[in-house]
Amino acid sequence: MKTGALIIGDELLSGKRQDKHLGELIRMLAARGLKLSYAEYLGDDPERITAALQRAFVSGDRVFSFGGIGATPDDHTRAAAARALGVPLYRHAEATALIEARFGEDAYPDRVRMAEFPEGATLIPNPVNTIAGFSVERVHFVPGFPAMAWPMVQWVLENVYPDDVNTHPDVEKSLIALNAREGDLIPLMESFVARYPELKLSSLPSLGNERITGMHIEFGFTGPEAQVDAALAGLGEELQRRGYVLAERS
Repeated sequence: MKTGALIIGDELLSGKRQDKHLGELIRMLAARGLKLSYAEYLGDDPERITAALQRAFVSGDRVFSFGGIGATPDDHTRAAAARALGVPLYRHAEATALIEARFGEDAYPDRVRMAEFPEGATLIPNPVNTIAGFSVERVHFVPGFPAMAWPMVQWVLENVYPDDVNTHPDVEKSLIALNAREGDLIPLMESFVARYPELKLSSLPSLGNERITGMHIEFGFTGPEAQVDAALAGLGEELQRRGYVLAERS
């Protein structure tokens, strides 16, 4: 199953706040031998959020949506999810009870809106302030606050997908060829892509950095370890045969 992320908020696109969700989600998935397939950043634009959620629902992927599920006028995610599904928002009884227990009479008339979910939603418990997130199908909605969002994502992984653990995850290994230019090596790269179709090849050119002075390319392969080792060894041998010096292998 592929995993995607939608990270929502104008404050991220303006630079007012820096996103922390992407790196943490990658870490949590990696702990289970899984990886993130894609991520999308969205501002507080109801139409764009609705369109992104429509794609998420029809994809069949596991998608985590961060942000926009509060009760303020700039929180559009709950309504956008309902529009994307073509269903009404309704006041979820259990979510309502949690908000009433926390805020009492002050739950009304505004805070209780956070219990309005698309029809068919199930709850994601919030261990910080008890105000629940929600799931519909394989799309999971959590707040934008990292302290709340991350344990809620962890709960989803452990309770909704307890058996989705990869005990033999892909590995990524690389080597660096000095004084190499991508344009000179495209046919060579294409030959290795054809030879190892189950692997992903990456080519990262650089004009120099703090580790290596001067132009170089870092070539990498991602996939099953035995095949990665074979492909990397073959590429290194071919590069050396062509006169390139290999600076480093990781």
